[in-house]
Amino acid sequence: MENNHIKLLLPSLGLVPRVCEAIQESERALAEFLPWVKYALTEEDCRESMREAIANAEGFQRELRFFIVDKRFDRLLGAIGLIIRDKSVPFFELGYWLRSSAQGRGHMAAAVSLLERHAFDELGANRLEIRCAESNRRSRAVAERGGYVLEATLHNERRLPSGRLDNTVIYGKFPPRSPLKGA
Repeated sequence: MENNHIKLLLPSLGLVPRVCEAIQESERALAEFLPWVKYALTEEDCRESMREAIANAEGFQRELRFFIVDKRFDRLLGAIGLIIRDKSVPFFELGYWLRSSAQGRGHMAAAVSLLERHAFDELGANRLEIRCAESNRRSRAVAERGGYVLEATLHNERRLPSGRLDNTVIYGKFPPRSPLKGA
């Protein structure tokens, strides 16, 4: 999957050093909302996570992860994934992160658009969802710019890695063909 500026790559062990470097660069910003960051700081941690991502992709299980690469500079920018919530619907949750130095340039909006098209057109998704901490303004902005509709706020539903209590917001999006949309 790609557009004029970015491409989404399937997981591979060859990406491990680039992924690890991007996480290390952005550790402080990512760790504010993503509890897994503290377990992904070494190359061995990244390698183990990549092995899991490869197995998930091959078995169409748990999460289908892709890596966002800037086509012009061949630079790894971050990751985006479809968390499989219910295969019978099909229903997926999008999760994503972007290295700090790549933020604010529209890369994540483009990646969401590419993966969304894949989910609706190739995987037959009937629902996509973005869940994030209410205080995560950047993640919320990606959802809102992408046309996702705020469906719910779950109050006092999550603890951030800092230990602070936060709400969870849930955004949804449906394929254009969905007969039940809004029902």
